[in-house]
Amino acid sequence: MSEVKLSAETRTEFGKGAARRIRRADKVPGVLYGHGSEPVHLTFPGHDLLLALRTPNVLISLDIDGKTNELAIPKSVQRDPIKGFLEHVDLLLVKRGEKVTVEVPVHTEGDLAPGGNLLEHILDGLPVEAEATHIPEHVTVSIEGLDAGASVLAKDIPLPQGVSLAIEEDAVVLQVLQAEAAPAEGEGEAEATEA
Repeated sequence: MSEVKLSAETRTEFGKGAARRIRRADKVPGVLYGHGSEPVHLTFPGHDLLLALRTPNVLISLDIDGKTNELAIPKSVQRDPIKGFLEHVDLLLVKRGEKVTVEVPVHTEGDLAPGGNLLEHILDGLPVEAEATHIPEHVTVSIEGLDAGASVLAKDIPLPQGVSLAIEEDAVVLQVLQAEAAPAEGEGEAEATEA
């Protein structure tokens, strides 16, 4: 798990106009909340935040106004749907040793059985519970030789030590589908002439 240091400034201006001014200055508005404390409205350097968020579930060490150091993980990230730049970020305050529930990406290794099978990801991420400072970047499962109709359940995915499932063990994460065969040449034409 990588920890990224990031500076932030508290902000006192709110609303669309203030958010636009912040973004024009290549910064991103955000909120830090958690542990029953009042939400803290912050401004982050845009480029540094963008680089930090490239790692899923990154642990961010926040230096707020040069006075306070806090640990946080991304909870919600809003991006411009067309241009993709960051519009707003919500961060969740965490403490070392604290367990948090997050979704981690599922990576696959190996090849499906021959025959044009397709792999479908039922879940985009696997919900797990892990210590805030030891969240895995991803989990890996082998799909070697799986044929149409096979499924990979949550309990089939090996997890690092100290990480547990935050979902039913029998939940389907991946499944293998039979690819639809393309009609043979002339088959579609014969049906059209019969009709």
